[in-house]
Amino acid sequence: MMNSSEGTAIGVSVVETLSRKGVGVSPSTNAKILIVDDLPEKFLVFETILEDLGQTLVFASSGAEALKLVLRDEFAVILLDVNMPGMDGFEAASLIRSRKRSASTPIIFLTAFADEMRIQQGYASGAVDYIPTPVVPEILRAKVRIFVELFQMRCQAAMQAEEHAKKLLAEEAARRFGFLAGAGDSLNRSLDFDTTLQTFVEISIPYLADLAMVRLNAEVQTAQISVCAWQSPRGVKQFHKNGCGDWIDEAIRSASSIRHDSDGAPTAIRIESPPNDLADSPSLDGGYLLVLAIASRGRDLGLIALARSARRPAFQESDVALAHDIANRGAAALENALLVQTIRETDRRKDEFLATLAHELRNPLAPVRNAVEILNRVHVHDQHVDRCRNIIDRQVRQLTRLVDDLLDVSRINSGKIELRKERVDAAAIVERAVEISRTAIESGDHELTITLPETPLVLEVDPIRIAQVIANLLNNSAKYTSQGGRIQLKVEREGADASISVSDNGVGIPRGMLSDIFRMFTQVENSLDRSQGGLGVGLSLSRRLVELHGGTVSAHSEGPGAGSQFIVKLPLMNSAAELRDNSTGSVESSLESDESLRVLVVDDNKDSAESLALLLEGAGHHVQAAFDGASALSTAARFKPAVVFLDIGMPEMNGMEVARRLRENPSVRNAVLVALTGWGQDEDRKRTSQAGFDFHCVKPLGVDELSKVLERSRNLNSGGKV
Repeated sequence: MMNSSEGTAIGVSVVETLSRKGVGVSPSTNAKILIVDDLPEKFLVFETILEDLGQTLVFASSGAEALKLVLRDEFAVILLDVNMPGMDGFEAASLIRSRKRSASTPIIFLTAFADEMRIQQGYASGAVDYIPTPVVPEILRAKVRIFVELFQMRCQAAMQAEEHAKKLLAEEAARRFGFLAGAGDSLNRSLDFDTTLQTFVEISIPYLADLAMVRLNAEVQTAQISVCAWQSPRGVKQFHKNGCGDWIDEAIRSASSIRHDSDGAPTAIRIESPPNDLADSPSLDGGYLLVLAIASRGRDLGLIALARSARRPAFQESDVALAHDIANRGAAALENALLVQTIRETDRRKDEFLATLAHELRNPLAPVRNAVEILNRVHVHDQHVDRCRNIIDRQVRQLTRLVDDLLDVSRINSGKIELRKERVDAAAIVERAVEISRTAIESGDHELTITLPETPLVLEVDPIRIAQVIANLLNNSAKYTSQGGRIQLKVEREGADASISVSDNGVGIPRGMLSDIFRMFTQVENSLDRSQGGLGVGLSLSRRLVELHGGTVSAHSEGPGAGSQFIVKLPLMNSAAELRDNSTGSVESSLESDESLRVLVVDDNKDSAESLALLLEGAGHHVQAAFDGASALSTAARFKPAVVFLDIGMPEMNGMEVARRLRENPSVRNAVLVALTGWGQDEDRKRTSQAGFDFHCVKPLGVDELSKVLERSRNLNSGGKV
């Protein structure tokens, strides 16, 4: 692999200098190079590096001084330090670009902080290149030489007697500047790896070469990648994956004549065996091949090969310099695309992990929830038993909420969150939210004050999601307010919005954290005495849900010990018509009924199956349990259940397959099938419906939902409709 810093070029014929062609640089055309840095001690370093160029070096110690010099004189190139007091490099570059005389003067930024954001800012400010410090003398000298020669070419053209020669030189300089500018813009246009790779290989066609090939090492993308591009005789660019790589290797190995420069490094290869397996590719027999290393941040990525047909002139020194520039820019673009690809893949895996974790946590929650309900039906009057039962119930509900939050975060990040919007009064949503948070508020012995408007405030929202947002804010206040604190919930109209605020007299929020409080996994304190602080996802989830509804949420606090206030604003509807009642209501659900049902419970988790079976038996139903698909089918054929609660994620034969087979059995095909699963998206419900299920229930199944399913199952069995 070639050393990237040396940029060794393989495959150029004898490099003829520009002066031999009659359009060379006049020794009397002295170029001025402006060096701007607030540290004068660096001037000697730059003078030592650039003295071999034989040009005039002009120094400025500030952006303002540089502007004065640019107004007075013309420079071939400006080396501009980014980090300067007063006027920094970006501002200075913008002002230089704004003046007609210096609008096209090349600017190269010098900085020790070459992160992606600053690089983008630099190019946006008008830079043509970005060199990290401390500089590599050879690289700085080579890049400055390019712009000096381009500057001198323009000067020489101006002195030519013949208008034709001046026009050719000016056009060539403009084309090269335009090519570099266009190349940089194209490479920075996308952060998708495949798009960037295709742009990189196509960008030199046809300006620099008739055919280009990029080959990346296996370490870059787990396997070696070769792509090539060329322009067909019809003028259409062609792109081909996994082509040309073997031919490039063979061309280098079998070259009959390799020229060498003064340092003994190979510089040229004549093409004698061109590729013949690329449709509409140009004839390269007897042409020229230039091969350069692709490297970024000290990492070898691969190589780029540029080929010209014999009809075109061999690669000149200026062509090689441009090719080096393209190779460096392409390497940086590929490295950035790889970084983004890695970040996206990591983020995707994180979301998948959170979704899987939430799903798996639902399975052990189901039998615990069932066991609590069974204990609630056992008539044992003991204060210790009652206390333990209530503790378990509260903690199971809290854990269920945490699991739901994790799953919702994953859904939002992956774009799978679903909103079921309807017109609803904000007061009804508040009532639902308070009911959800009642346990947390009462356990802290907090005083909750609710202020509602006299007239309805109509929202078009998903009432469950907005109630979840308000409940998260209430729970947050309950967690971070000392025992016996005060919490205020206020709903009011503010212009075209409904404002829902939750205030408390709790621990407050440090001013420095107000901007970060809605970030994922952020908590005000992580100390042991605040161990009830949760996962730090509730506020982040709330903000995302509010934003999906076109609203905003903000946090306010005067600092530690001063309490906090969270304000949610949502756009109001113009009419209160067709309001849907979303109150929690006073109708109580009950498992007991005069009509018992034959119920089959199927789950490979025996605790889950047996606890649900016990709960149903306690309500007077006839119940049997099965723990795998095969036994479920045999039990169903013998027991002939009216209702089957069927777990989806069973090994060997999953719930989907069991449901299909039950529908094929005439003796049980009319049974009501209820899917039990940790997945609850619309696409999950659609799959269970297609498999023959009547209901789709998400674990853990609460008593209210279980009662509703049983009641609807009776209606189905009696010919009624849900």
